[in-house]
Amino acid sequence: MSQMHCIRISVALLLLGAAACRSSEAASSSAEPAPPSPSVSAAPAAPPTNIAATVEIAPDSADAGDDAMSHADDEGHEVGENAGAAPGCPAEMVRIGRYCVDRWEAHLVKVDEDGNEKLWTHNKRLEKQYRYRAKSEPGFFPQGYISRVESTQACENAGKRLCSRSEWIRACKGKKGLRYPYANNMRADVCNSGKIHLLERFHGKNARAWTYEAFNNPELNVLAGYLAKTGEYSECKSDEEVFDMVGNLHEWVSDMVDEDIFDILDRDKVDRKKQPYKVGNGIFMGGFYSTTMEHGPGCLFSTIAHEPKYHDYSTGFRCCMDVPGLEKKKKKG
Repeated sequence: MSQMHCIRISVALLLLGAAACRSSEAASSSAEPAPPSPSVSAAPAAPPTNIAATVEIAPDSADAGDDAMSHADDEGHEVGENAGAAPGCPAEMVRIGRYCVDRWEAHLVKVDEDGNEKLWTHNKRLEKQYRYRAKSEPGFFPQGYISRVESTQACENAGKRLCSRSEWIRACKGKKGLRYPYANNMRADVCNSGKIHLLERFHGKNARAWTYEAFNNPELNVLAGYLAKTGEYSECKSDEEVFDMVGNLHEWVSDMVDEDIFDILDRDKVDRKKQPYKVGNGIFMGGFYSTTMEHGPGCLFSTIAHEPKYHDYSTGFRCCMDVPGLEKKKKKG
């Protein structure tokens, strides 16, 4: 190789190096300093082919599992392993699918203007000037002498509502759909029922002579051996631990008597004595301490003879509510 050729190659290399240096300096002087980057792992050259493009995240609660472990019964309510155990309901209630039901019949507290509560005497009629709130706890005499209208308001004041008839029956029958909370056949003394009618004891057997005032005598529900405290009949409960749905006190529900009431009773196979009724009456369920099967067996006992403002010593109630955070399931069709 000639000396002149070697000189040309050296000069070319020197010129290329100088241009590279000038380009690098220009880039450094024009760029803003970048913030420090978090430490990350290098992405793989190619993603695995068995991963879906989108992934659904399960709800942040046990609700997804509850729905998977339950199914709808004939009335559209969910039943199953988790029906009574899932979170979402207050401690005094049992969850059944998408609604909650009080474990015990309701008693009342009187609420003053400051929100303070005072226990209301269970055998007293409600007084219009006071505000009442429903409570569900064991070991209390439940409130009698109360109308459907007053029961509705007391539940609403507690952030709840009256149960529908289908909700009430489902809670009474339990997961197995029993005729009584504890079995398919009635057993004496399991629930507080079958005792002598107190109106007959005090006013004779001629029921036509019994007055409305006699039915609302406050002394009736303080006689020893008749009205029981909530949970006192410890075996009178469903398999989901809902107590006293048969006997003790009748319980108002939210349904009203309509022209199809006997179609509904026939559908439910309610074998009962005939009873006068009119459209617009209220309905109460379960019987009380002096009934057995007059208007249907156990969980199907349905009384349709009285208007929503009616009340006597035998009428009580309990509350239901929708599970917080769950929308009510719409029925198809």
